[in-house]
Amino acid sequence: MITVLFAFSSQTATAEQLQSEQLESIKEVTPEIIEDKNSIPSRLELNNFVTSVVKKVEPAVVQINVSRDLDGVFLPSLFRRAPINSQVPMLRGVGSGFVINSKGLILTNAHVVNLADKVTVTFQDGRLLDGEVLGKDPVTDIAVIKVQSEENLPAVTVGDSDLVEQGQWAIAIGNPLGLQETVTVGVISATHRFSGDIGIPDKRIGFLQTDTAINPGNSGGPLLNALGEVIAVNSAIIGGTQGLGFAIPINTAQKIAQQLIANGKVEHPYIGIEMVSLTPQIKQRFNQISNRKLNINSNSGILITSIARNSPALAARLQVGDVIKAVNGQSVSRSETLQKLLDENGINHQLKLEVERQNAAMEVKVKPESLPAQA
Repeated sequence: MITVLFAFSSQTATAEQLQSEQLESIKEVTPEIIEDKNSIPSRLELNNFVTSVVKKVEPAVVQINVSRDLDGVFLPSLFRRAPINSQVPMLRGVGSGFVINSKGLILTNAHVVNLADKVTVTFQDGRLLDGEVLGKDPVTDIAVIKVQSEENLPAVTVGDSDLVEQGQWAIAIGNPLGLQETVTVGVISATHRFSGDIGIPDKRIGFLQTDTAINPGNSGGPLLNALGEVIAVNSAIIGGTQGLGFAIPINTAQKIAQQLIANGKVEHPYIGIEMVSLTPQIKQRFNQISNRKLNINSNSGILITSIARNSPALAARLQVGDVIKAVNGQSVSRSETLQKLLDENGINHQLKLEVERQNAAMEVKVKPESLPAQA
């Protein structure tokens, strides 16, 4: 009997020792939650990083209210309404924005304030201030609004979108469908989505892709990282899809905003070509076009598919079917890379293109101009 009891006690001691060792091992990983296994987490411990980010940033996120007089504007009969009490009918809309400077500078999307006659800004604390559009750039979909306030306004902390990585947390704050102070959470799904990839080639800009829910009214609001830093401006959704939202990297948005604040407009370099990243499949399709006298032989580079009239490209004697292999000495294989190098080159500074035409290599110098309004 004594032997049996001793054996049982030994097994119990061994089990307790093992349990203690496991507990100590877990403590090394998560000491803050294992310190007392019988304690109840405090309210502070229950809060997560999203709650902390929202408390920090939400005061600087605003609702943008826009209106436009429709007096004299043609509307189909289905949408016409007789003025009530002889008042001019109004077109109204709602978007989002965020304060980037405590003196009253607000960043939003250009399409939020486009054609607006009146802009007002609603803050989280209920304040309603008149807004002045300092400038808007439809090409990048960025706009800056100025409001007057007697006291400093809460402003966001700006991050570095070049450091954003696929899979990291993303938090959106905005006013979808006019529902103010709405928060959604997801991850960064992709870091390099060019505008042409998502069906809006007129924007000439790269996007961050996120599965964070972005709905109408979120446009212009901030996309944040887990530290509460703004990494992008929520901008686009694709109709009929779920989990596909797109935001303008904050580094790009800041550069555009600085020009809008200083000059009220942005000039974009333009050479007047339509282009596509060349692949063996595109090469085959291009060479099968009837009535083409020249074929392309290269399998990589940037293929020129169209040249605009009265454009710098036409003046430089570029041709449809030319394959651009390098820009200012840097090899290119994707159209967005060429666009980036063009933007960095600027206006009225010669751009050196290494071009392949019918197996012959040549250098072509073209001087970009300012993007025409209708280009």
